[in-house]
Amino acid sequence: MAHRTPPGSSASHASCLDLWREKNDQLVQQAKVAQDSGLSPRRQQLAQDALEGLRGLLHSLQGLPAAVSVLRLELTVICNFITLRASLAQGFTEDLVQDIQQGLERVLETQEQLKARLEHGLRGLWDSVLHVSSLLPELLPALHHLAGLQAALWLSTDRLGDLTLLLQTLNVSQSRASEDLLLLLKTWRPPAEESDAPLTLQDAQNLRGVLLTAFAYRQGLQELITGNLPRALSSLHEAASGLCPRPVLVQVYTALGTCLRKMGSPQRALLYLVAALKGESTWGPPLLEASRLYRQLENTAAEIECLELLVEALRVAHIPEAPQLLIEVELLLPRPDPASPLHCGTQSQAKYLLASRCLQTGRAENAAEHYLDLLALLLDGSEPKFSPPPCPRGPCVPEVFLEAAAALIQAGRAQDALTVCEELLSRMSSLRPKRPRLWEDARRGTKELPHCSPWVSATYLLQGHARVQLGAEKEAISEFSRCLELLFQATPTDKEQGPASSCEQGCTSDVALQQLRAAALISRGLEWVASGQDTKALQDFLLSVQVCPGNQDASFHLLQTLRRLDRRDEATALWRRLEAQTELPQENAAWSLPLYLETCLGWIHPPDHETLLEEFRTSLLETCDL
Repeated sequence: MAHRTPPGSSASHASCLDLWREKNDQLVQQAKVAQDSGLSPRRQQLAQDALEGLRGLLHSLQGLPAAVSVLRLELTVICNFITLRASLAQGFTEDLVQDIQQGLERVLETQEQLKARLEHGLRGLWDSVLHVSSLLPELLPALHHLAGLQAALWLSTDRLGDLTLLLQTLNVSQSRASEDLLLLLKTWRPPAEESDAPLTLQDAQNLRGVLLTAFAYRQGLQELITGNLPRALSSLHEAASGLCPRPVLVQVYTALGTCLRKMGSPQRALLYLVAALKGESTWGPPLLEASRLYRQLENTAAEIECLELLVEALRVAHIPEAPQLLIEVELLLPRPDPASPLHCGTQSQAKYLLASRCLQTGRAENAAEHYLDLLALLLDGSEPKFSPPPCPRGPCVPEVFLEAAAALIQAGRAQDALTVCEELLSRMSSLRPKRPRLWEDARRGTKELPHCSPWVSATYLLQGHARVQLGAEKEAISEFSRCLELLFQATPTDKEQGPASSCEQGCTSDVALQQLRAAALISRGLEWVASGQDTKALQDFLLSVQVCPGNQDASFHLLQTLRRLDRRDEATALWRRLEAQTELPQENAAWSLPLYLETCLGWIHPPDHETLLEEFRTSLLETCDL
């Protein structure tokens, strides 16, 4: 290669050094021209050519014995090479660690401390190099620059302990005792480059600002997730005031909105979310957080509007800007975590949130349409495999079918609900037990598949309600009976079967199975009542009280039936129990039910418990007066 021959005099040495420096400066300028070329093939080619040029220059420099007079340029070339390589690869690779290590070893070679590189790892090399750096003041700016790149690498790989020790060594005169990484980054003062220094793609001071912003944001987000809100707020404010590119600033403002909402400052949270929505960056996270904020404020119309906008935002493909050929904040951030409050998911997940909130807030017609759109997305394969949305417990695909059927029934579209139910049953047909096997399993005590049976049972329950809406009384009773046949074979998931998914836990828990059985029994009982068969209705209501003692609706339906059958003593005893229960303070349930089941329970809920109890009290007093 050119320049590999050691110079024979100080003049030729200076001449070679000047040529190498000119080559470095030329390659840096070429990389900057590439940066200004936008997203184009020319940009990629220019950047790649600059990278190969820096690689060749570095090989030329390292082909000579290490010399202090050349090391400033050599370390600068290493820094430029690592910066360009990491930015093009959008991450730090293992070979970049070796480049840093070789640069440190070259420094130690000049001080004849070759054993240090053999006895210590990378962390020990840094200690040794920074220890002798006081003897090499001309290398300090380049060494701090290289230390900044080492810090970026360790931050991106979560080696925070090594990063803390490195910064403590760099800050030996300021805050050696501190273990606060944010404070160490703020107090780190890289020496300024001299005016005649070789050109750099990114100087140490700028790199420090990137590190400070990235760590402040990472720490703020982590504190937000763990619930340390005051510290999260402080770190996020620090990130927002730093070198924050627009896409990251959107995330920071959204996280600040989340933090302030949880701290009980919705108006301040809204200001940050509005700021996050300005500009032409991704709108998903701030829209999702805005929907949560409006839900907390009980502004349902605004919440639904935000979710509608979120679906539209995720429908439009986001075209990313060309990344800078520098170490940027985004490069040092962790990969998106589904558990993060900033994760807005896919279009299908957003559509599910919209559909379910419409169903929960009484917008049945809108919910039905959104669920049908969602099923179309899931079935035509245009979306990736459906997974729970960004909330503690999301639905499985069968539950989406069930919720869609419930929404259609709620909207008065019983025939469409039956079509959805039939589609679900056909998809689970291989898991559904045949009728002879059902009775054989009942005799032997064999347990059904833990989650299939409740889903199939719930499908029959919803089909029964669709038949009720269509006025097909006998068919409805038949559907409810098929539901109950399956349900009384279902048991909660065995511990021996291993951990269940969150969806399976939701549909196979003791509470869910009890409520599903009660809903089926009450639904069939109400149909017996409608056909004038109170004795059969009484049996179902009595059984529903037994299988789900905490379900007050079952008790109220039983009370009404006992009154109609003139079984006064039993009705009076039940009335007294209900009176006592209504006087006790009601505790919030520690469990939640699948949405389709909550919707179904709403259909069989007596319209007014208090009125019913008062009517019975009046009739009881009248009887006593007689």
